Amino acid sequence: MNQPASLPLAESLLAAPLPAGGPAWLDAARREHRAAFAAGGLPDTRIEAWKYTALRGLAQRRFADGDAAAAARGVDVAAFALPGVEGPRLVFVNGVFRADLSALEALPAGVSLQPLSQALRGDAEPLRFALSRPALVGHGREAGDAFAQINAARAADGVVLRVAAHAKSIAPVRLVFVGAAADAELAWHARNVIELGEGAELDLVEQHVSLGEQAQLATLVSDIELGDHARLRHVVVQDAAAGANLIRRSGLRLHARAQATLHVLELGGALVRHDLRAELVGDGAQFHTRGVFMPHGRQHIDTQLAIRHQALDTTSSSHWRGVAGDRARGVFRGAIVVAPGADGSDANLSNKNLLLSPAAEIDTKPELEIYADEVKAAHGATVGQLDERSLFYLRSRGIPLGEARALLTAAFCRAMLDDLPNAVLREHLSGLLIAQLPA
Repeated sequence: MNQPASLPLAESLLAAPLPAGGPAWLDAARREHRAAFAAGGLPDTRIEAWKYTALRGLAQRRFADGDAAAAARGVDVAAFALPGVEGPRLVFVNGVFRADLSALEALPAGVSLQPLSQALRGDAEPLRFALSRPALVGHGREAGDAFAQINAARAADGVVLRVAAHAKSIAPVRLVFVGAAADAELAWHARNVIELGEGAELDLVEQHVSLGEQAQLATLVSDIELGDHARLRHVVVQDAAAGANLIRRSGLRLHARAQATLHVLELGGALVRHDLRAELVGDGAQFHTRGVFMPHGRQHIDTQLAIRHQALDTTSSSHWRGVAGDRARGVFRGAIVVAPGADGSDANLSNKNLLLSPAAEIDTKPELEIYADEVKAAHGATVGQLDERSLFYLRSRGIPLGEARALLTAAFCRAMLDDLPNAVLREHLSGLLIAQLPA
């Protein structure tokens, strides 16, 4: 059972008026999603996918709807500077598009990038399928749908990114979501629709950063579709404020011979959850993820990875590493399903974790279901501490204990970035990982 919609958080999310000004089909879809959220309420730990992520504290809080001053808040572009990444970008502050901070003049031919709010003012019909999918209710309701439903009901802005067939984006496209301090605790929501046509190629960088101390609630839902032979290289850098609550859901569909590679760093936030789902629906599709989550203090970072092989000769590889210190908690659930008829699939999942404090906790759960023939599949997970022999070796060469621990931990995490082709970005992200290590 779920937590009722009478809780303060659910009440505050339901009380806000729905966004106005959209087409009739979108208004109807928003009402449907809001009704589904009201009927189901918030997920609780009796739902398997939320077993290790309790919402009791968050459920008792209220959040104001949106930020009326977002368009005027002072933001220095240096706050989201990213070495090695120059090119077009869309910037959102507390969920509101900021044209003054964005850069769209460098878009290559065949690439269309605009805020969702702008796209809805024009011909919104191409977005109808993505934005009006019926809410899941009743027995078929999946974990995480509560926040996806409230996002579908409330999101008034976000990203619409399309890459035409055989077009290539030479410079990375960057999506920046800034949480800025405000007079009240805010809830804001954003929705992304990303489509790559047949043979298209895209480098995409997604950033989550914060300005000042704030304890907002943000939801972000992304629908990503890759046509036949399309290529997506996606880097996600999440470094929200220590008090921020960030709940995301990303869904990818890969058609024949499409390839998607994701590198994910989860560093900031108070309560952070990311439901990452991939469907390999075309023969020969490939999906690869490399990720690091590094909670400290009292942070709670939860990654839910679900990959479904639905076609012949599909491939997935997922390698994730977690490091938790202080009283932090990390959660990783990796589920792979090889559906009937997905013969020749090759799936590999690995999650290795380090505990740097006796009070830290990491819960990991790999899952594997196979319903096809001639399949290669492997999965594994470990939770432990730094190797004492390696520590002894470094200390025997005059390296202090704290520095030795930092060196080994940094090497453990940096391995997830080794195949990132952008060397400048790779070194910058490595620096972020090192800066996150305990002193």
